[in-house]
Amino acid sequence: MKWYFIDESIVDGERRQGPYSIDEIQDFVNSGKITDETLVWHSGEESWKPWKETFEAQNGTSRDELLQETINMLLKEQQRTKIYGGFFVRLVAFLIDNVILSLAGGIVLGILSFAGVIDLTPVIEGLREYINAPGTAEAIEKLMSVPGMSVVIYIGTFIQTLYFVIFGAKISSTPGKRLFKLRIETKNGQPLNWGSSILRYMASIFTQITLMFYAIGYLIVCLDPKRRALHDWIARTYVVYQENDSNSANSASASGKNDAEEK
Repeated sequence: MKWYFIDESIVDGERRQGPYSIDEIQDFVNSGKITDETLVWHSGEESWKPWKETFEAQNGTSRDELLQETINMLLKEQQRTKIYGGFFVRLVAFLIDNVILSLAGGIVLGILSFAGVIDLTPVIEGLREYINAPGTAEAIEKLMSVPGMSVVIYIGTFIQTLYFVIFGAKISSTPGKRLFKLRIETKNGQPLNWGSSILRYMASIFTQITLMFYAIGYLIVCLDPKRRALHDWIARTYVVYQENDSNSANSASASGKNDAEEK
Protein backbone atom coordinates (compact mmCIF):
# COMPACT_ATOMS: atom_id res chain seq x y z
CA MET A 1 0.00 0.00 0.00
CA LYS A 2 1.49 3.34 -1.11
CA TRP A 3 0.85 6.63 0.65
CA TYR A 4 0.86 10.26 -0.50
CA PHE A 5 0.66 13.51 1.45
CA ILE A 6 0.34 17.24 0.70
CA ASP A 7 3.45 19.17 1.68
CA GLU A 8 2.13 22.60 2.71
CA SER A 9 5.66 23.98 2.93
CA ILE A 10 5.96 23.88 -0.86
CA VAL A 11 4.73 27.18 -2.36
CA ASP A 12 5.44 26.58 -6.04
CA GLY A 13 5.28 23.26 -7.89
CA GLU A 14 3.85 19.89 -7.06
CA ARG A 15 2.90 19.68 -3.40
CA ARG A 16 1.77 16.08 -3.55
CA GLN A 17 4.58 13.90 -2.22
CA GLY A 18 4.90 10.15 -2.62
CA PRO A 19 4.57 7.33 -2.98
CA TYR A 20 5.80 6.25 0.47
CA SER A 21 5.40 3.19 2.63
CA ILE A 22 3.53 3.43 5.91
CA ASP A 23 6.85 3.18 7.78
CA GLU A 24 8.15 6.22 5.89
CA ILE A 25 4.93 8.10 6.63
CA GLN A 26 5.33 7.27 10.32
CA ASP A 27 8.88 8.63 10.19
CA PHE A 28 7.52 11.89 8.71
CA VAL A 29 4.97 12.04 11.52
CA ASN A 30 7.63 11.51 14.16
CA SER A 31 9.87 14.19 12.63
CA GLY A 32 6.98 16.70 12.39
CA LYS A 33 6.96 16.85 8.60
CA ILE A 34 3.44 15.44 8.72
CA THR A 35 1.11 16.96 11.32
CA ASP A 36 -2.40 16.05 12.42
CA GLU A 37 -3.84 18.41 9.80
CA THR A 38 -1.65 17.26 6.90
CA LEU A 39 -3.76 15.78 4.12
CA VAL A 40 -2.88 12.16 3.24
CA TRP A 41 -4.21 9.57 0.84
CA HIS A 42 -3.59 5.96 -0.13
CA SER A 43 -5.18 3.50 -2.53
CA GLY A 44 -8.59 2.44 -1.34
CA GLU A 45 -9.47 5.83 0.14
CA GLU A 46 -12.18 7.87 -1.56
CA SER A 47 -10.63 11.24 -0.83
CA TRP A 48 -7.84 13.02 0.95
CA LYS A 49 -8.19 13.37 4.72
CA PRO A 50 -6.17 14.82 7.61
CA TRP A 51 -3.64 12.44 9.08
CA LYS A 52 -5.41 12.50 12.46
CA GLU A 53 -8.54 10.99 10.89
CA THR A 54 -6.77 8.01 9.36
CA PHE A 55 -7.10 4.50 10.78
CA GLU A 56 -3.35 4.34 11.35
CA ALA A 57 -3.24 7.55 13.39
CA GLN A 58 -6.23 6.59 15.52
CA ASN A 59 -5.19 2.99 16.21
CA GLY A 60 -1.44 3.33 16.38
CA THR A 61 -0.95 0.56 13.82
CA SER A 62 -1.41 0.13 10.11
CA ARG A 63 -4.04 -1.99 8.45
CA ASP A 64 -1.25 -4.23 7.15
CA GLU A 65 0.07 -4.78 10.66
CA LEU A 66 -3.43 -5.42 11.96
CA LEU A 67 -4.01 -7.87 9.12
CA GLN A 68 -0.79 -9.68 9.99
CA GLU A 69 -1.74 -9.84 13.67
CA THR A 70 -5.10 -11.31 12.68
CA ILE A 71 -3.42 -13.88 10.44
CA ASN A 72 -1.07 -14.88 13.25
CA MET A 73 -3.97 -15.20 15.67
CA LEU A 74 -5.93 -17.39 13.25
CA LEU A 75 -2.88 -19.57 12.64
CA LYS A 76 -2.38 -20.06 16.36
CA GLU A 77 -6.05 -20.90 16.76
CA GLN A 78 -5.84 -23.37 13.88
CA GLN A 79 -2.76 -24.90 15.48
CA ARG A 80 -4.72 -25.44 18.68
CA THR A 81 -7.57 -27.16 16.85
CA LYS A 82 -7.64 -30.78 17.92
CA ILE A 83 -7.88 -33.65 15.48
CA TYR A 84 -9.17 -36.77 17.19
CA GLY A 85 -7.86 -40.25 16.48
CA GLY A 86 -10.46 -42.34 14.64
CA PHE A 87 -11.47 -45.96 15.06
CA PHE A 88 -9.20 -47.60 12.49
CA VAL A 89 -5.99 -45.77 13.36
CA ARG A 90 -6.59 -46.57 17.04
CA LEU A 91 -7.32 -50.19 16.17
CA VAL A 92 -4.02 -50.55 14.30
CA ALA A 93 -2.16 -48.83 17.15
CA PHE A 94 -3.82 -51.21 19.63
CA LEU A 95 -2.81 -54.23 17.56
CA ILE A 96 0.79 -53.00 17.44
CA ASP A 97 0.76 -52.57 21.21
CA ASN A 98 -0.52 -56.13 21.60
CA VAL A 99 2.22 -57.49 19.33
CA ILE A 100 4.77 -55.76 21.57
CA LEU A 101 3.03 -57.16 24.66
CA SER A 102 3.02 -60.67 23.18
CA LEU A 103 6.74 -60.48 22.50
CA ALA A 104 7.43 -59.16 26.01
CA GLY A 105 5.22 -61.81 27.58
CA GLY A 106 6.86 -64.54 25.51
CA ILE A 107 10.31 -63.44 26.65
CA VAL A 108 9.28 -63.38 30.32
CA LEU A 109 7.60 -66.78 30.09
CA GLY A 110 10.58 -68.19 28.23
CA ILE A 111 12.92 -67.02 30.99
CA LEU A 112 10.67 -68.46 33.71
CA SER A 113 10.40 -71.74 31.82
CA PHE A 114 14.16 -71.91 31.32
CA ALA A 115 14.63 -71.26 35.05
CA GLY A 116 12.22 -74.08 35.87
CA VAL A 117 9.70 -71.82 37.58
CA ILE A 118 6.83 -72.90 35.32
CA ASP A 119 6.26 -75.72 32.85
CA LEU A 120 4.92 -74.36 29.56
CA THR A 121 4.49 -77.76 27.88
CA PRO A 122 0.88 -78.39 29.01
CA VAL A 123 0.03 -74.72 28.31
CA ILE A 124 1.27 -75.00 24.73
CA GLU A 125 -0.62 -78.26 24.22
CA GLY A 126 -3.77 -76.71 25.66
CA LEU A 127 -3.49 -73.75 23.30
CA ARG A 128 -3.10 -76.07 20.32
CA GLU A 129 -6.26 -77.94 21.25
CA TYR A 130 -8.13 -74.67 21.75
CA ILE A 131 -7.07 -73.40 18.30
CA ASN A 132 -8.68 -76.48 16.76
CA ALA A 133 -12.03 -75.76 18.45
CA PRO A 134 -12.05 -72.11 19.55
CA GLY A 135 -14.93 -70.14 20.97
CA THR A 136 -17.00 -72.88 22.58
CA ALA A 137 -17.64 -72.86 26.31
CA GLU A 138 -16.25 -76.38 26.62
CA ALA A 139 -13.01 -75.41 24.85
CA ILE A 140 -12.57 -72.34 27.06
CA GLU A 141 -13.24 -74.31 30.24
CA LYS A 142 -10.76 -76.99 29.18
CA LEU A 143 -8.12 -74.39 28.34
CA MET A 144 -8.50 -72.67 31.70
CA SER A 145 -8.08 -76.00 33.52
CA VAL A 146 -4.68 -76.64 31.93
CA PRO A 147 -1.94 -76.70 34.63
CA GLY A 148 0.02 -73.45 34.62
CA MET A 149 -2.54 -71.53 32.51
CA SER A 150 -3.63 -69.36 35.44
CA VAL A 151 -0.01 -68.37 36.06
CA VAL A 152 0.41 -67.43 32.40
CA ILE A 153 -2.73 -65.28 32.55
CA TYR A 154 -1.57 -63.56 35.74
CA ILE A 155 1.81 -62.78 34.24
CA GLY A 156 0.24 -61.51 31.00
CA THR A 157 -2.19 -59.30 32.92
CA PHE A 158 0.62 -57.93 35.07
CA ILE A 159 2.77 -57.05 32.05
CA GLN A 160 -0.20 -55.49 30.24
CA THR A 161 -1.05 -53.37 33.28
CA LEU A 162 2.50 -52.09 33.62
CA TYR A 163 2.71 -51.40 29.89
CA PHE A 164 -0.39 -49.22 29.58
CA VAL A 165 -0.14 -47.50 32.97
CA ILE A 166 3.57 -46.62 32.76
CA PHE A 167 3.54 -45.48 29.14
CA GLY A 168 0.33 -43.51 29.80
CA ALA A 169 1.81 -41.72 32.81
CA LYS A 170 5.25 -41.13 31.30
CA ILE A 171 4.54 -40.16 27.68
CA SER A 172 0.73 -39.90 27.65
CA SER A 173 0.69 -42.41 24.81
CA THR A 174 1.83 -45.94 23.94
CA PRO A 175 4.42 -47.11 21.40
CA GLY A 176 1.60 -48.10 19.04
CA LYS A 177 -0.10 -44.71 19.28
CA ARG A 178 3.25 -42.92 19.10
CA LEU A 179 3.85 -44.43 15.65
CA PHE A 180 0.76 -42.58 14.41
CA LYS A 181 1.55 -39.38 16.37
CA LEU A 182 -1.38 -39.95 18.71
CA ARG A 183 -1.41 -38.89 22.33
CA ILE A 184 -3.85 -39.21 25.20
CA GLU A 185 -4.97 -36.12 27.08
CA THR A 186 -7.38 -35.23 29.85
CA LYS A 187 -10.53 -33.12 29.45
CA ASN A 188 -8.40 -30.04 30.19
CA GLY A 189 -5.95 -30.85 27.40
CA GLN A 190 -3.26 -31.94 29.86
CA PRO A 191 -1.12 -35.10 29.54
CA LEU A 192 -1.96 -38.07 31.73
CA ASN A 193 -0.48 -38.37 35.21
CA TRP A 194 -0.24 -41.54 37.27
CA GLY A 195 -3.77 -41.21 38.63
CA SER A 196 -5.47 -40.57 35.29
CA SER A 197 -3.37 -43.26 33.59
CA ILE A 198 -4.43 -45.86 36.17
CA LEU A 199 -8.06 -44.76 35.94
CA ARG A 200 -8.03 -45.00 32.15
CA TYR A 201 -6.51 -48.48 32.22
CA MET A 202 -9.06 -49.73 34.77
CA ALA A 203 -11.83 -48.26 32.61
CA SER A 204 -10.39 -50.04 29.57
CA ILE A 205 -11.14 -53.36 31.27
CA PHE A 206 -14.86 -52.55 31.00
CA THR A 207 -14.36 -51.76 27.32
CA GLN A 208 -12.67 -55.13 26.81
CA ILE A 209 -15.63 -56.88 28.46
CA THR A 210 -17.89 -55.40 25.77
CA LEU A 211 -16.13 -57.62 23.23
CA MET A 212 -18.76 -60.18 24.26
CA PHE A 213 -21.44 -57.67 23.20
CA TYR A 214 -20.32 -56.92 19.65
CA ALA A 215 -17.44 -54.72 20.94
CA ILE A 216 -19.84 -51.84 21.50
CA GLY A 217 -17.36 -50.19 23.87
CA TYR A 218 -14.95 -49.76 20.97
CA LEU A 219 -17.43 -49.15 18.16
CA ILE A 220 -18.86 -46.04 19.81
CA VAL A 221 -15.64 -44.35 18.64
CA CYS A 222 -17.22 -44.32 15.17
CA LEU A 223 -20.30 -42.48 16.43
CA ASP A 224 -18.80 -39.99 18.87
CA PRO A 225 -17.70 -36.67 17.28
CA LYS A 226 -14.67 -36.63 19.59
CA ARG A 227 -13.86 -40.29 18.88
CA ARG A 228 -14.09 -41.53 22.45
CA ALA A 229 -14.26 -45.20 23.39
CA LEU A 230 -16.10 -46.36 26.51
CA HIS A 231 -12.99 -46.04 28.69
CA ASP A 232 -12.43 -42.50 27.37
CA TRP A 233 -15.93 -41.57 28.47
CA ILE A 234 -15.35 -43.08 31.93
CA ALA A 235 -11.88 -41.58 32.43
CA ARG A 236 -12.80 -38.34 30.59
CA THR A 237 -9.86 -38.59 28.21
CA TYR A 238 -9.32 -38.01 24.49
CA VAL A 239 -6.99 -39.47 21.88
CA VAL A 240 -5.74 -36.70 19.63
CA TYR A 241 -3.08 -36.15 17.03
CA GLN A 242 -0.05 -34.18 18.13
CA GLU A 243 -0.18 -30.47 17.31
CA ASN A 244 0.89 -29.25 13.87
CA ASP A 245 4.54 -28.49 13.28
CA SER A 246 5.28 -24.87 14.16
CA ASN A 247 7.38 -24.58 11.01
CA SER A 248 4.24 -24.91 8.92
CA ALA A 249 2.62 -22.10 10.87
CA ASN A 250 5.66 -19.88 10.43
CA SER A 251 5.69 -20.58 6.72
CA ALA A 252 2.00 -19.72 6.39
CA SER A 253 2.55 -16.58 8.47
CA ALA A 254 5.34 -15.42 6.20
CA SER A 255 3.18 -16.08 3.16
CA GLY A 256 0.37 -14.02 4.65
CA LYS A 257 2.78 -11.18 5.38
CA ASN A 258 4.01 -11.15 1.79
CA ASP A 259 0.46 -11.04 0.48
CA ALA A 260 -0.33 -8.09 2.75
CA GLU A 261 2.73 -6.18 1.58
CA GLU A 262 1.78 -6.70 -2.05
CA LYS A 263 -1.66 -5.26 -1.38
